[in-house]
Amino acid sequence: MTEKKNNVPASAEAPRKKKDGVFGQYFRKSRSTKTAAEIAAEIERVMRSEEAAAGTASAGERPVKSAAKKPGQPKAPQQKPAQAKAKNGQKGQGGQTGKSKPAEEQKPAARKEQKASSAKGKAEGKPKQQPKAAAKNEPKKQTQPAAQNKPAKSEPAKKQPAAKGGSKKPAAAAQQPNRGTRRGKKADGTRRPPLRIISLGGLGEIGKNLTVFETEQDILVVDCGSAFPDDDLPGVDLVIPDFTYLEKNAAKVRGIFITHGHEDHIGSLPFLLKQIKAPVYATALTIGLISGKLKEHGILNQCKLNTVKPGDTIPAGTTMSVEFVRVNHSIPDACAFAIRTPAGLIVHTGDFKVDFTPISGEPIDLVRFGELGSEGVLALLSDSTNAEKPGSTPSERIVGESFEKLFERAANKRIIIATFASNVHRIQQVVDTAVRFGRKVAVFGRSMVNVVAIAQELGYLTIPAGVLIDADNLKDYTDEEIVLITTGSQGEPMSALTRMSIGSHRNIKIGPNDCIIISATPIPGNEKSVGKVVNELMKLGADVIYERMYDVHVSGHACQDETRLLLSLTQPRFFMPMHGEYKHLMKNAGVGASMGIPAEHIIISDIGKVVETDGVDMKITGMVPSGRVLVDGLGVGDVGSVVLRDRKRLAEDGVIVVVLTLSSTDSSLVTGPDIVTRGFVYVKESEELMDALKELATDVMNDCEARHITDWAAIKGAVKGEISSFLYKKTKRSPMILPVIMEV
Repeated sequence: MTEKKNNVPASAEAPRKKKDGVFGQYFRKSRSTKTAAEIAAEIERVMRSEEAAAGTASAGERPVKSAAKKPGQPKAPQQKPAQAKAKNGQKGQGGQTGKSKPAEEQKPAARKEQKASSAKGKAEGKPKQQPKAAAKNEPKKQTQPAAQNKPAKSEPAKKQPAAKGGSKKPAAAAQQPNRGTRRGKKADGTRRPPLRIISLGGLGEIGKNLTVFETEQDILVVDCGSAFPDDDLPGVDLVIPDFTYLEKNAAKVRGIFITHGHEDHIGSLPFLLKQIKAPVYATALTIGLISGKLKEHGILNQCKLNTVKPGDTIPAGTTMSVEFVRVNHSIPDACAFAIRTPAGLIVHTGDFKVDFTPISGEPIDLVRFGELGSEGVLALLSDSTNAEKPGSTPSERIVGESFEKLFERAANKRIIIATFASNVHRIQQVVDTAVRFGRKVAVFGRSMVNVVAIAQELGYLTIPAGVLIDADNLKDYTDEEIVLITTGSQGEPMSALTRMSIGSHRNIKIGPNDCIIISATPIPGNEKSVGKVVNELMKLGADVIYERMYDVHVSGHACQDETRLLLSLTQPRFFMPMHGEYKHLMKNAGVGASMGIPAEHIIISDIGKVVETDGVDMKITGMVPSGRVLVDGLGVGDVGSVVLRDRKRLAEDGVIVVVLTLSSTDSSLVTGPDIVTRGFVYVKESEELMDALKELATDVMNDCEARHITDWAAIKGAVKGEISSFLYKKTKRSPMILPVIMEV
C-alpha cells in the first residue's frame, strides 16, 4: 500500500480519505438494489454534495505546496474539479463545449454560492501567510482570468460583467464538479514525455488481446491472448499476435501484466515467453492457469511468474507503474489496471462488468475508480464487447436461479451442462445446485478438468467431499443421480459435447432421458457450429436448453450503462474503446460521446497503429509491424497465405495426380500416364473423363518428345497447363494438379 500512495500526487491524498468514506458507506448499503444507471446518477449526487460541503467547510485545509505543483491551479480551498475549471476558464472554457450541465441542473449549485462566499474570502487571504517558496510557485495572474470569465449563473462569461461574479468564481466551481471541469483538469497546456499505446491484437476482432504501453525507456505489455481460427483458416489450431515489434524491443520490456485468465488474454503467452524473457504479473487464479499452460509447453521453470492481489502497485521500469483494481467478470480474480505514465494516468478496464452480487469475492471496486477520477485520468481504455447492448448486464446469480428450476424440471433425467471451462463461477453454481438436489458431479473435457483442478487447489472452487466422481464410475449411478459438466459450448469439433452429439464419445451416449443445458452464448462466428451441435443432440432425442429459452447464461462484459458508470467515475480526458470488432468499437465510441466526451477526444485505433499522447493531445502517429501468426500443431508461423490457398483449393476442388514413367536415356514415355484423384470425382463413375485425361497427358508427352524437351520442370508445366484447361472447360472446376515423374 505504501508503494501505491507514493505513486499518487500529494494533491490527491486529501480528498481520497473523504471520498473513501462517502463512497464506501454508500456502496456497502445499497450496492445490491441499484442498477448501473441509478448508481451513476447517485454517484454524481454524492460527489456534488461532498464537494459542495468541502467548498464551505475545508477552506485552507490543503497545503499550498500541492496547489503550487500545477500551473494555473486555484487557491487551496478548492477541490480538484475547481482546479480544472479555473484552468479552462483562462481560455473561456473553450474545450468544454457539450460537457457542461444544463442550466436547470446548475441552478441549485449556483444558489449555494452565497453560502460559500465567506469561505472564498478566507481563501483569498490565506496565501499571504504562506512561506515565500509557495508564493514563488504561484503566478500572480493565476486568479485574474478566472475572475474575468466568471458568469453569475453558469452563463458564458461574455454575457456578464466581470465585476459581478468575480468574487464568486471559486465557490461556484467547487460546487459544480461537472464532467467538463473534471475532465479538463489535466489540460493545463504542459506537454509531458510522450506515451505510445500500441495494440497488437484485440481491435477490430474478438480475441488475441495484446496492448503495448511504451515510453522512451520502458515497455509494459497488457495481456497476451489468442483467438479461434476462422472458417477461412482450414487446419489452423490457434491464432496469435505478431510479436515482431516486441522482439525488436525486447530489451525495453519490463513486464507482462495480465488482467484475467481467459484464453483471449493468456493463450499466446507461452509463445511470447519463448522469445522474450520478461516477468509476468497476475492474480492468483490467473497465475495458476498460466502455470498450467507453460508446463504444457515445457518452459515453466524458465519463466518468472509473480502473484499479486487487487490494490497492489507494481513498477514497470523507471517511468511507469501498474496498479491492480478489482473488477467483476465471468472468471474470478479479474482486474483493471491504473497505469501511471509520464504523460498521465491511464485506466485500462480489461474485461469487466458491474455485479453487485457476485457468486464469490467482492463487487467491482467503484470506490477506487472514483478516487482515480479525482486524481485525474488522462485516458480510459474500455472493454467494447457488449457495447451494442443498452442497459446493464444481469448478475451471475440469476443463472443459479434458472438452474434450480431446470433441475426440478429434469428431476428424472440425466443433466448435462456445457459451459466455458474458465467460468469458475458457473461451475460453482452447478455444483451447489447438484448438492441441493442430491446429485453427483462428473467433469468432461481436458480444459474443464484442468481448470476445475486448479480452481479447487487455489480455493476458488468449493466441492464437498464425495460429490465429484470419476467419469469411469458413471455406470454405478442412475441418470437422475448425476450431473455432467462438459466443454463444447462453442461447438468446437473435438470438444466433449460435439463428440457426444455424433455418438463418438467414449463414456456418454445421448438419448431421450438426457437434459442438456448449453450455458453460454456463441462467440461471433461460432453460431453455425453451435446450431449444428444442438440439432444433432435433438435428433438423438435429448431435451436441449440454450440461452434464448431460459436465463442459463449472462455475459461477463459491460453493457452501455456500465460503461457510462465508469466514465462518470473516472472522467477521462480521452476515451479509447478496446476489445471488440469495429462495430463494437464504434458503438462504444457513441457511449463516450453520450457522456460529453468530444469527438476529437475519442480514439478509434486498429491493430498496429501507434496512438501517442503527451498529456495534452492524443492521436494516431504511425504504424508498427503487426498481424496474425497461425499455429498448426507444433508449427508456429509456418502456415502462410500460400499454404492456406492450397488447403482451400484442396477442400473446394480436390486434387489430381498424374504419374509419368520416363526413360532415363531419352526421356520418352515408358508406361502410363496413370491418373489418381482425391476429392474431385468418383473414378468409377467417371471412367470416360479419366480416359480423356490419360489421352491428353500422352499427347503432351509425345509433343515434348518431338520437340526434344527433356527438362522435368518444363514437362510438368506442360502437363499441368493442358489438363487444367481441359478440366475447366469440361467441369468448370479447378482441382490442384500434381504431375509426378519417375525415371527408369
